[in-house]
Amino acid sequence: MRDFRTLGGSNLLDRIDGFYAWQNARRDHGLWPLGRSTESGAKRHCAALDDMGVRMEGVNFASQDYLGLVAHPEISAAAVAAIEEYGVHSAGSPALVGNTTVSIALERKIAEFTGMEEVVLYPTGWGAGFGVIKGLVRSTDHIVMDALSHACLQEGAQAATRNIHLFRHNSIEGAREKLAKIRSTDTQNGILLVTEGLFSMDSDTPDIAALQALAHEYEATLVVDVAHDLGCLGDDGRGHIGLQKMIGKVDVIMGSFSKTFASNGGFVATRTRQVKEYLRYYSSPCTFSNALSPVQAAVVLKAFEIVDSEEGAKLREAMITNARLLRELLGGCGFETYGDPSAIVAVKMGNEGLARMVSRLLPRVGLIANLVEFPAVPKGQARFRMQVMANHTHRHIIDAACRLSAAYTDAKTQYDALMANEVGFEEIDALIEKQPARPIEARVSDLLDANPPLSAKLDAPQRRTAAG
Repeated sequence: MRDFRTLGGSNLLDRIDGFYAWQNARRDHGLWPLGRSTESGAKRHCAALDDMGVRMEGVNFASQDYLGLVAHPEISAAAVAAIEEYGVHSAGSPALVGNTTVSIALERKIAEFTGMEEVVLYPTGWGAGFGVIKGLVRSTDHIVMDALSHACLQEGAQAATRNIHLFRHNSIEGAREKLAKIRSTDTQNGILLVTEGLFSMDSDTPDIAALQALAHEYEATLVVDVAHDLGCLGDDGRGHIGLQKMIGKVDVIMGSFSKTFASNGGFVATRTRQVKEYLRYYSSPCTFSNALSPVQAAVVLKAFEIVDSEEGAKLREAMITNARLLRELLGGCGFETYGDPSAIVAVKMGNEGLARMVSRLLPRVGLIANLVEFPAVPKGQARFRMQVMANHTHRHIIDAACRLSAAYTDAKTQYDALMANEVGFEEIDALIEKQPARPIEARVSDLLDANPPLSAKLDAPQRRTAAG
């Protein structure tokens, strides 16, 4: 997709035709994996439609609902109560009567939860990431950023200044080199140091304490994006900032509600009222967007209450247990996974062509999962980003590993034949249909036989459900 990011030609509309032709060629061959919609929401097993309306159904590892709160009865009740009390719309920006008493309560809850003094709410997590950078940084300032930072952070940086310095992923020495070089020639302007608590494509984390120490040493300000770990990792749900004992010690935290807290929206948490007030009026996605709706604010507030409870601790334990089990079973099927256990289980595919062929077969085997390829990840490092929920059962986990394995086996046969010019694309489905299929049930039995403790937890009906 990067080939179409920069376009030539005087007609702004006509010059996008090349992208559509490329996209449509992939779509016609069943190789376009984006733009799908669910029929009944982000459930563990659901039906979805591709962007041409073709229906698929299967176990769902594509949705971001890490603790399974989307359908939680208390979340639904909070939404209904908010509608009855406030209506459905904020009807104004935070600067112009858009906030409600529930959004103010949410600000206080997030501040307490993160150990910070003040919080600014944003209508989207993307807006929070873009807005905190654009709000704080001016054209003569510098941004030192992990090379794998999220698009909202990178685009916020590009909108704020030309002085952007990317350092090697999770490299403390790389960050130090950039900071030292800047300060050797510029002691007058600001530096924003940017990283994430958990990187969503690799499921890994930086040394946050070391980065904060660097920020102090070079008179920089550290921003940590906690979108993927806050609420769902750590015994108390404080994510990697908590796990690294950095609660209340990071300069600025920004996050998103859409992964763990059952709603759109985002926030920036600061250590002073001065920073909060400045961002409210100089961070455009906050100032010039309507505020979170009262329904969203009530949902997120209730989600934080659940996350910060004994129930939340049990949900986190269930999620991380599921993630570890999925990684183990995928390893047993011959797959490699990236990073450390988290709700994100990134499964290595490597070659983009093979990965696309695997993705093409997922609807047939009953698995919904997201393919990630260049430019979201480097060339030759395509992967499936499987997203685990706390309420996935062991049966869903087994299903996911077995079905991905089945799709990979058939796709590899097809891909190898195509690369050897043995068949044309129109013939590849007939190629695998000629071979005796190994039933999913047999793959499930193999996995269970190789994992006696898991097998012992499932009686015969459960074993059949896992395979079915």
